[in-house]
Amino acid sequence: MNTPSHPDLLAALATVIDPELRRPITELGMVESVEAFDGGQVRAVVRLTVAGCPLRETITHDATEALKTLDGVTHVSVELTVMTAEQRAELKEKLKGSNPERGIPFNSETSLTRIYAVASGKGGVGKSSVTVNLACALAAKGLRVGIVDADIYGFSVPGLMGITQSPTRVDEMILPPVAYGVKVISIGMFVAGNQPVAWRGPMLHRALEQFLGDVYFGDLDVLLLDLPPGTGDVAISVAQLLPKAEILVVTTPQAAAADVAERAGAIAVQTGQKVAGVIENMSFLTLPDGSTMELFGSGGGEILAKRLSQSMNTSVELLGQIPLDVALREGGDAGMPIVLADPESPAAQVLLGIAHGLSVRPRGLAGMNLGVTPRS
Repeated sequence: MNTPSHPDLLAALATVIDPELRRPITELGMVESVEAFDGGQVRAVVRLTVAGCPLRETITHDATEALKTLDGVTHVSVELTVMTAEQRAELKEKLKGSNPERGIPFNSETSLTRIYAVASGKGGVGKSSVTVNLACALAAKGLRVGIVDADIYGFSVPGLMGITQSPTRVDEMILPPVAYGVKVISIGMFVAGNQPVAWRGPMLHRALEQFLGDVYFGDLDVLLLDLPPGTGDVAISVAQLLPKAEILVVTTPQAAAADVAERAGAIAVQTGQKVAGVIENMSFLTLPDGSTMELFGSGGGEILAKRLSQSMNTSVELLGQIPLDVALREGGDAGMPIVLADPESPAAQVLLGIAHGLSVRPRGLAGMNLGVTPRS
């Protein structure tokens, strides 16, 4: 029986991805040692970032299964230890560099992350459901996606994503939980039970600033923010903290809802932001005989897109009309977004189409230093 070589052992462990940092554990300095013995025995020592790592069992399982794939391995023993302060400092340097800049990384000139702030004029239009389904659809396409649940008072994203895990702290750095390939942060992860959050404007601004500055999302392709309804403190803070963010406005077909949603989109005129498009939710209900019923009227999304086009003096598209679908609600209750649970359903098809449209938009290079000097 052949004994695997040390390079073979490390190559196997290189396939193990840290569930929070989404990088190989070998690259993160988490493998302290690994060795093979006669008779097919393999012993590995893996360093956790912190003692209370909530995903220790996942790391143990994945490392064990990876090593078992090697020829000649009959038994694997994975021992967990904890990084020292010096090792954690080295890890943070690998992630953020030797001289990490304080502030929000998405505002860096080198950042290519597309930022979409999902807004609505009033509550109850399905803004959060749209946010999580778009995020999961984009992640399923292979994009690196994050969500900031900026609806501090009415947070719901963790429940819609089925997340019960708390973020992990590595000194001052916060590692967000990951569900369906999407990194998520929410004030709901820091609140015991279902306690309400009773904060004034400055505290809301500071919480959002911490989510954007202290949470390590890594290099994202897309960041989605689930905003509270209306044009209050958080919407203003997002404009200040993320001036590059584009607004996705969610409405229902009802004319009154479109009127209110217009204010949520028109705030972009004052903040200098761009409106990426309008999404109409609860557009119609398909009846058993195949006919449709427009429970909330019709045309609200188109009216809103036309009004915003006029006020913004640019073309604002209606990106999609999502039908009423029981599976959409059931998926939210179960923490399984419909684009994953039932991708062939009518609602999922529209959401997947919107996500595809957002995914193929080019990330702008305007104003960036490309490091190219023309020859004289």
